[in-house]
Amino acid sequence: MRKYQLYLIEDEFATHYFGRERIFFQLFQEQQQARGELEYIINKQIHYITKRLEVLKIHQLIQKQLGKLSGFKADHGAYTLELSGKISRAKLEVFQELITIEAHGSFEAETAFFEVLRKCESSFLAIDLEHERFGWLKPIKERKFV
Repeated sequence: MRKYQLYLIEDEFATHYFGRERIFFQLFQEQQQARGELEYIINKQIHYITKRLEVLKIHQLIQKQLGKLSGFKADHGAYTLELSGKISRAKLEVFQELITIEAHGSFEAETAFFEVLRKCESSFLAIDLEHERFGWLKPIKERKFV
């Protein structure tokens, strides 16, 4: 099983740290292990670099883009997508601070969710803490100055 946490990073931080996403990953990894005062400090840092999600907008976009697929189900704000005869399954939940995705099997179902979300915002960062994987849903293009 794969578990992703998706955070919407403030544009200035996303641009500044493009190519150095490992720094974000390490911050979120430390948050999982921190306790006491360190946990409080890391939570404040994460709150500072992330944007609150427009939950209603995301719900509407998911319903519009995926709602007609035969393997799509919506249940109290959580969405499940089963594709390729249940070979690929993913569940997405939207919260104010982050989106979580749990996926099984092949990558088709989670990729469908990622494609919808990348159209919504440009600075979503996906993190899989267990497998130490991370990356932008929509890579930021570096500015070229002439």
